[in-house]
Amino acid sequence: MSFTQRRKVATNEQKFCLMTENEISKIVLDVAFEIHKKLGPGLLESVYEIIMEYELVHTYKLRVSRQRGIPVVWKEMKLELGFRSDLIVEEIVLVELKSVEVLAPVHYKQVLTHLKLTGLKLGLLINFNEELLKTGIKRIVNNL
Repeated sequence: MSFTQRRKVATNEQKFCLMTENEISKIVLDVAFEIHKKLGPGLLESVYEIIMEYELVHTYKLRVSRQRGIPVVWKEMKLELGFRSDLIVEEIVLVELKSVEVLAPVHYKQVLTHLKLTGLKLGLLINFNEELLKTGIKRIVNNL
């Protein structure tokens, strides 16, 4: 894929995103591993979310939306708040964070639904409540 093809079409207030979904997901996972290594499992999901947003914005200079309300459109009806995304990084990667004992099948389905509603192609489901973080990371794709 060429440099030009990788650029995301920018709105008036957005900058161009020059990274692919895979490049952004690598950064997100690097940050997740660093957080888990230093803090370990067992904290509230919101703690991991706030720290991850901080690291992505301040260390990596990425644009991150946290707890953004995503509308759902049904026929002619628009529900302004269908769900809240934990993190959306550079407008191309959705990150859903958990701190639960076991990921349930519905967690995967929720991320896929969120990807479909936002039109995004890549979602990362990260469960920080694991002894080894790598066992709590799931990559979910929407027509990638």
